[in-house]
Amino acid sequence: MEGFNHSRVSEFVLLGLTDSPELQIFLCVTFSIFYLVTMLGNLLIFLTVLSTPHLHSPMYFLLSNLSLIDMCLSSFATPKMIMDFFVQRKTISFEGCISQIFFLHLFTGTEIVLLISMSFDRYIAICKPLHYSTIMSQKVCVGLVVTSWTVGFLHTTSQLAFTLYLPFCGPNVVDSFFCDLPLVIQLACIDIYVLGIFMISTSGAIALISFLLLLTSYIIVLATIRDHSSTGSSKAFSTCTAHFIVVVMFFGPCSFIYVWPFTNFLVDKVLSVFYTIFTPFLNPLIYTLRNLEVKTAVKKKLSNQYLNLRKTSPRYPVQ
Repeated sequence: MEGFNHSRVSEFVLLGLTDSPELQIFLCVTFSIFYLVTMLGNLLIFLTVLSTPHLHSPMYFLLSNLSLIDMCLSSFATPKMIMDFFVQRKTISFEGCISQIFFLHLFTGTEIVLLISMSFDRYIAICKPLHYSTIMSQKVCVGLVVTSWTVGFLHTTSQLAFTLYLPFCGPNVVDSFFCDLPLVIQLACIDIYVLGIFMISTSGAIALISFLLLLTSYIIVLATIRDHSSTGSSKAFSTCTAHFIVVVMFFGPCSFIYVWPFTNFLVDKVLSVFYTIFTPFLNPLIYTLRNLEVKTAVKKKLSNQYLNLRKTSPRYPVQ
């Protein structure tokens, strides 16, 4: 914690998304709805997989963990952004800013590895079906999830090890609705351009390489599926297509922002909104709408909850 003593800045000012009062009201309502649906949708998927025995398979185990990460990723900055719509001067403490950077890279790093794990799961299921139960054992699945969080933690600590000891003596204005590494380190009182470019572009390169590896693996899987014409192949194609859509939505914005850091384009703000708000919102919709098993299990769970409420209601006493 001694690194904090090097900073003479006690808080940062967030410029947010827009200065227009009318647009701020619209965005406040819109993002509040998105956040509520995101939390409820991902929580429903997580609890459905947890409580449905026939969904206790590697694919759905990884899917439930993706829902957990999406809830975390959606919560590190969105609630504060919504509250900031009600104040004129949007500020965040130095410690709060560092915390946002920590959680952003923790959750994105974890999700990158988890998406790779989901790709590996589909590759084994489609290309090596006879060895699937042996390779994708419960121990391996748990190991993949633990590895995801471990890599995410190591990634974010490596980023903060550099940031914490930078001297921040002003200015303190961050042109976004949350603290992101490329924006914050530009405010340091020393010239960190070359080192900053290297560190941030390394994150972008990791995201880009991971995306290309995932793209290659899904191309192989989809090519394998194409050679088989059956109901099972159709189901596998639908599942892999859903996974691929999630991969593109997540890696696209991350790669753009971190491969070309230190830009002040409006598109950077849009992309930041996309991977922190829209992607966690769309994930449960994509997986439930394109997966019959999850959709059926969710409907059954909601029906059971509705019946339980009717039974416990004073108007519908248990007979």
